[in-house]
Amino acid sequence: MSQHAPAQIPGAKDAGISAKGLSAGTVGLVGAVVIGVSTIAPAYTLTASLGPTVSAVGVQVPAIILVGFIPMLLVAFGYRELNRAMPDSGTSFTWGVRAFGPWIGWMTGWGLIAATVIVLSNLAGIAVEFLFLLIAQITGNEGIADLAFNPFINVAVCLLFLLGATLVSYRDMQTTQKFQYILVGFQVIVLVLFAVVAIVKSFSGDGVDHLAFDWSWVNPFEVSSFSAFAAGVSLSIFIFWGWDVVLTMNEETKDPDRTPGRAAMVTVVIVMALYLALSISLMMFAGVGTGALGLGNEDISANVFFALSGPVLGPLAFLVSLAVLSSSAASLQSTAVGPARTLLAMGHYGALPRQFAAVSPRFFTPGFATIVSAIVAAVFYAVMRLLSENVLTDTILSLGMMICFYYGLTAFACVWYFRKQWFDSVRSFLFTLLCPLVGGVILAVIFVATLVDSMDPDYGSGSEIFGLGLVFVLGVLIIVVGILVMIWQAVVRPAFFRGQTLSADAPPSARKLRAESENIR
Repeated sequence: MSQHAPAQIPGAKDAGISAKGLSAGTVGLVGAVVIGVSTIAPAYTLTASLGPTVSAVGVQVPAIILVGFIPMLLVAFGYRELNRAMPDSGTSFTWGVRAFGPWIGWMTGWGLIAATVIVLSNLAGIAVEFLFLLIAQITGNEGIADLAFNPFINVAVCLLFLLGATLVSYRDMQTTQKFQYILVGFQVIVLVLFAVVAIVKSFSGDGVDHLAFDWSWVNPFEVSSFSAFAAGVSLSIFIFWGWDVVLTMNEETKDPDRTPGRAAMVTVVIVMALYLALSISLMMFAGVGTGALGLGNEDISANVFFALSGPVLGPLAFLVSLAVLSSSAASLQSTAVGPARTLLAMGHYGALPRQFAAVSPRFFTPGFATIVSAIVAAVFYAVMRLLSENVLTDTILSLGMMICFYYGLTAFACVWYFRKQWFDSVRSFLFTLLCPLVGGVILAVIFVATLVDSMDPDYGSGSEIFGLGLVFVLGVLIIVVGILVMIWQAVVRPAFFRGQTLSADAPPSARKLRAESENIR
């Protein structure tokens, strides 16, 4: 389909956006929620983040989860309003262009692509580690787990995971949904079983270091220090990120102006409930001390579920490793959906080479963009693995920086795009001005703080380049490369940057629309 003779997207309200040849009406509410939960990957995410959070705030982990959820929820409201007005697979890119023009919009899209490519490589690396951990558990040969830390074996198996995820993502969304139903369903069942058994054992006195539940654990007002609040926000960036993938599928949903927004809200609520249940149950079972199996023990903080799976589930402990492995693999595949569709939109509107706008004639998916995303993620992971032994730590921290960058810009895009509607109603004031503005400011503060702190070589894994921390170098390098690529695209593809293919605009206020309607009558 030519980008100069576009078809209107169902649900788009004269926003100057157009369809791209994707398979419309193939994803329903349940399918979108499943893919959203898969992308967040609660099993993988919580096993890596629960220990460090307990070390920082003790029993206030549930409250921190609630506090950390706030900026994500505020930004989600802005995303929902933008999606209602402009359901487009480019999401942050398209919305940024419509609000601020092609230059800022292009960089917003770049931030989304960079974040998802980073997490693709990270998820593949996690999947490799848990694959060998699972084999070691089943065979009883602990030495097998060490194979994951051989750089050549690690990178080779990582590439195989990326290849498998790419093959599934390349096929139609129906294949993706079926694949995710199985993996996400298994993951959630095991996590719920894990939480229930941990609670039962804690009440029966079989816990490692039983703590009686206290409602103060979930009271956000008990989190009184700024450092604890900052920990909550930083945690939320990592543990809740990924829900916006359901919005990149908006052109493929059955009701593009409502289903993606609803799916995003349902996704974050389900994941938050899982996080609260698991954190509370494990605190009751193992306590927050620094003993051998205490959640405050730094030796087990990188993989809490693996350390506690035996004491909680006994002979069924391997199910936990299998759940985290399936969580990583499922998220690896579903996360690939986002950057491919953003690249598709950028190619469609002339912000990138036309090849990115290519849609598979058989599967109606962004085939070229999917393959490019996988190749870049593979190269990124291989290079990072050579530069840093603790590649996962550095990429997670870099990921947080990129998420703050493009989430914040998208939140501000919502505020500015709807500027003529701010005071049309209480609802408009809350969801197009107040919520996204506060969420955007919080993320902007975290982005700047992370950028400054990461200059210290001790930040992250301790790796450095020319005396600067690797996380800082990586974050700045990604942004600088984005700027350079954007300038080059402006030279070779000036039409987009002149606003000829997608221009900045703001919708008229509801009051103006009503007045025009009355004048016509």
